[in-house]
Amino acid sequence: MPKIKLKVDEDNTDIRLDVFLAENTPLSRTAIQKLIDNGEVVLNGFKPNKKEKTQLNDVIVFSYEEKTLTDIRPQDIPLDIVYEDEDLIVINKPKDMVVHPAVGNPDGTIVNALLYHCKELSDVNGYYRPGIVHRIDKDTSGLLVCAKNNEAHNFLSEQLKDKTCYRKYYAIVSGVIENNEGEINAPIGRSEKNRQMMCVTSKNSKEAITLFRVLERYNDSTLLDVELKTGRTHQIRVHMQFINHPVLNDGRYGKKTIDETGQYLHAYFLSFIHPRTKERMDFRVSMPEYMKEYIRSKGGTYDE
Repeated sequence: MPKIKLKVDEDNTDIRLDVFLAENTPLSRTAIQKLIDNGEVVLNGFKPNKKEKTQLNDVIVFSYEEKTLTDIRPQDIPLDIVYEDEDLIVINKPKDMVVHPAVGNPDGTIVNALLYHCKELSDVNGYYRPGIVHRIDKDTSGLLVCAKNNEAHNFLSEQLKDKTCYRKYYAIVSGVIENNEGEINAPIGRSEKNRQMMCVTSKNSKEAITLFRVLERYNDSTLLDVELKTGRTHQIRVHMQFINHPVLNDGRYGKKTIDETGQYLHAYFLSFIHPRTKERMDFRVSMPEYMKEYIRSKGGTYDE
């Protein structure tokens, strides 16, 4: 019977407790409500009601027996390791790979691979997300830093909050962007129509800032260098949709998909201060081949 411990981050404040837990665990909302009604969920040391609204840094703890999702297990899945030491591991995640287990993806995830490769991982983010400091979408490739202990995890998390962790992406978006560079400053919150999606909204939203610079233009698309100044869920995809230049091949926020390769979004640069040495570390990985092939097919000449 796994013990679940979750800490509320900036993206999940002011949400009903039962909704938050249903979105962040493998359990249904009905199952969560039953646990709360039975007094089996503890919020900041107290037993809450299901209508309680989440606040930043709330700590929620409960245990349950889940019959549809088995205990996570180590799996011998190859990892593209960019850097590793006693405190952390930086990997280059391939597209089509989920970061942590959930219903529909019980195994074959980054977490399963990490459990096989590492002796210890942080448990700050709960049973199903050991070591996971931040996430990137299943169909997004690129750099991901994971923590091997709670001290490293908390130190890295603080950098994400105070914006001293820098992340840059290659994105190919639909349409031709005329401005050579720009800033998108538009708050992001959960869609009221579909809780699995995010949107630009003034209601229950958080500040979201994305910078972009044009690297190359094609006849019907644009290659961008994108930098995140904040780290909201699906931020680049939502912001690009907001300015009517959705990420190419984005089946959720885009206009249409052109093939089965997944969205054209790659986290190529990651910079943070090491939790033990306190030195800044910069990492960079090359653009995936399917994006390079698209650029070549458009007559592009961009060279990393």
